[in-house]
Amino acid sequence: MKIDYLQKALHTFNTNTPNWYGWRKHDDNGNKIPNEQRMCWEHTIVIKEGAVKPTKQQLENKIEELKAEYNSTQYQRDRAKAYPSIQEQLDLQYWDKVNGTDNWKQAINAVKAQYPKN
Repeated sequence: MKIDYLQKALHTFNTNTPNWYGWRKHDDNGNKIPNEQRMCWEHTIVIKEGAVKPTKQQLENKIEELKAEYNSTQYQRDRAKAYPSIQEQLDLQYWDKVNGTDNWKQAINAVKAQYPKN
């Protein structure tokens, strides 16, 4: 999954003015800016009154913060893939209750041990 950190970061600025930004379509010489080059700080424009464009440094800092936050929760995404399905977990819980076992607890703990919190 590719995350668009630029737009995610831009959304954290001017939170009282949603959808405050857009992208320039033409450069200063009137040349069309190709779509794949348009989405960058240099071509970000304010389209709502009262909003202020963050500095490039502010935006880069926010992007790094968002990336660090995402990377710090990798274990959650790994666990989500590794856990047995809900149906399997319910079945394990049922049979644990019937047989007096703790197979469900062991299965969950195995995933948690394989992907510990950082």
